Amino acid sequence: MFFRTTNITPHGNASRVEDLHAGLCSLSHVGHVLKSMIKKCLTQSAETMHNWARYLIFFQYTGTKYSGVVKVPPHQLNKKGVQDHLEDAIRRLKPINPVHLSVSSRTDTGVHALSNSAHFDLHRKNDRPPFTEDVLVLALNNHLREEQIRVTRAHRVPDDFHARYRAQSRTYVYRVALGFSHHTLLPLTESELCWHIPDTEISFLELTFRSRSFLYRQVRRMTGALVAVGQGRISVPQLQEILEARDSLAYPYHMLAPARGLFLTRVEYRETDLQLSQQTSEE
Repeated sequence: MFFRTTNITPHGNASRVEDLHAGLCSLSHVGHVLKSMIKKCLTQSAETMHNWARYLIFFQYTGTKYSGVVKVPPHQLNKKGVQDHLEDAIRRLKPINPVHLSVSSRTDTGVHALSNSAHFDLHRKNDRPPFTEDVLVLALNNHLREEQIRVTRAHRVPDDFHARYRAQSRTYVYRVALGFSHHTLLPLTESELCWHIPDTEISFLELTFRSRSFLYRQVRRMTGALVAVGQGRISVPQLQEILEARDSLAYPYHMLAPARGLFLTRVEYRETDLQLSQQTSEE
C-alpha cells in the first residue's frame, strides 16, 4: 500500500489558513445577503396579502340590453355582456392587479337574473386595507348607476374560493303570462320579463327548476316542451322520444321558449366555503 505525502511549509500553511478565512467570510456575506433578500420578500408578501382580497359578489340584472352575462369579444361593439360592465366598475376602484371576474352561472342574451354570482381579486395600492363588504357594494353600484345591473351583496372569501365550482345549486324560474288576449295588453313592466301565451284563464305561471348545474338552454327547452304538450302541438310519446334520443339536435328549435321569460334567481354555497380564517378576518 502506498501513501502520497505532501510537504507543507509554515509559509504555505499560513496562506491556506488565510484563504480559508477569506472563503468563510465570503460565505458569511452571502448568507447575510440571502437572509436580507428572504426577509424583504416575506415583507413584500405580507404587505401584498394585507392589501389583497378575494370577493364573492351577488348581482342582478335585466338581460334585455346585454349580450348575455359573460364578456364579449373586443370587436363586438353593439352589445356588451354584464361581465364587461362589472369589470369596468371594478377597474374604477383603481386596483393594481389585472381585473378578471369569474362568473358562476352563464346566462344568454335576454335572460335575466335576480341573483347571479362571481368572484374576483382586488389588490389596493399605497398600503390601503381591503374594502369592507358594504363599502364595496356601494362603490360598485355607484359606477353601475347608468346600467340595469346592481350588486346586492358581497363577501370576502378565502383565496382558493371559486364562484363556479363551489356553487352547490342554481335555481331558475321561467315566467309565462297566460291571461292576456294580446301581448299589447301586458303591463309595461312585464312585456320583456315573461313569455306571453294568450287565451288562457290563468294570469301568470312560474316554473321553478333547481339543480347543481344545467345544460345549455336546458330550462328553456324543458319549458318549451311542456307548453308544446299542453297546447297539443306534440304528444307525450313524442316528447318521450325526444328525451330518449339524448341529442340536442332532436329537439325542435321552434319549441324553444324565448329568453325573456327566464330568470336566474339563486346560487347557493356552503357557509363553510365562505368563511375566512380567523387571522385573515381580523386584518
